[in-house]
Amino acid sequence: MTPQLASVLMPLMRGMDPERAHDLALRALRFGLAGADRSADDPVLATHALGLDFRNPIGLAAGFDKSAIAIAPLMRLGFGFVEAGSVTPKPQIGNPKPRLFRLTEDRAVINRMGMNNAGLPAFLARLAHLPPAGTGNRPAVLGVNIAINKDGAAPLRDYPALYSAVAPHAGYVAINVSSPNTPGLRDLQGEAMLRDILAAVVAARDALAGPRPPILVKIAPDLAPAAVEPIVEAAVAQGIAGLIVSNTTIARPAPLRSALKSQAGGLSGPPLRAAATEMLRRVAKLSAGRGLTLIGCGGVSNGAEALEKIRAGAALVQLYAAFAYDGPALIPRLKRELAAALRRDGFKNVAEAIGVDAR
Repeated sequence: MTPQLASVLMPLMRGMDPERAHDLALRALRFGLAGADRSADDPVLATHALGLDFRNPIGLAAGFDKSAIAIAPLMRLGFGFVEAGSVTPKPQIGNPKPRLFRLTEDRAVINRMGMNNAGLPAFLARLAHLPPAGTGNRPAVLGVNIAINKDGAAPLRDYPALYSAVAPHAGYVAINVSSPNTPGLRDLQGEAMLRDILAAVVAARDALAGPRPPILVKIAPDLAPAAVEPIVEAAVAQGIAGLIVSNTTIARPAPLRSALKSQAGGLSGPPLRAAATEMLRRVAKLSAGRGLTLIGCGGVSNGAEALEKIRAGAALVQLYAAFAYDGPALIPRLKRELAAALRRDGFKNVAEAIGVDAR
């Protein structure tokens, strides 16, 4: 099956319960039923960030494959990078169902999954079977998103331990302190606690004899303006490589047309784009010239919107809701559109466009 055919069949799944459809899609991907994008990427998309080479700057955000069930097949769809997780130390069943909602009229998603995942041991076992990095069978960079369990968590213990465990497999590691669906997690974005967590993870990184993948922090789009600068300062002070801007939002930007818009949980998709891009632009201005790499996430569904994130300060861009709606055929289309948009705006490569609207 080709990615285009897989996308044509996706409307048939929209009559199913969203979580059941998602699980079925992951199983289909795992067995290679979505095919692969074998076309060469336009050279204008080649990107160097976080000390790594990316064939293109388009990535899949965390949350789509929390337990690393289909990482290699996802990579073969043409992404420049795929972020697995969030993974927690122990298996976690998540919140009661229903907990995933399609806002079809808005092409958006609300989730209150509660970071359901199979836990670290199962996650590591699956990563161990991935093809080696830098080979044709592993054509994309692997990011790993780490988080703490709802119960029995000790952030200063758990985040460093998770980092050390996934480091041999990951191109980069993202610390999730911003999911709205785990009680108390967003409180970890506070300046003092975040500094302590980052210091503990950096100490774990520095103690490793093997690979030491760069560390990023994923932040919320709902932070008050006064809370953003302390996060940037903490990241810079601890030598963190970058920030992912942003996670899902608990706000409900108008206008939302779907009858499901009042469901509790994190909203993703086009209604998030403006707030997430404004947050990205603010972070880019605060971090300019200070060594932080930014990943823009939230509401991207075409090449022009991907370039908007890059111009706002992102070196890399992540998708979630658009991929869930459009399927594998989205990726080659989006890459073609981004390459055309870069050339239209006079850029020879991605690096030339980063942050031009945040200066």
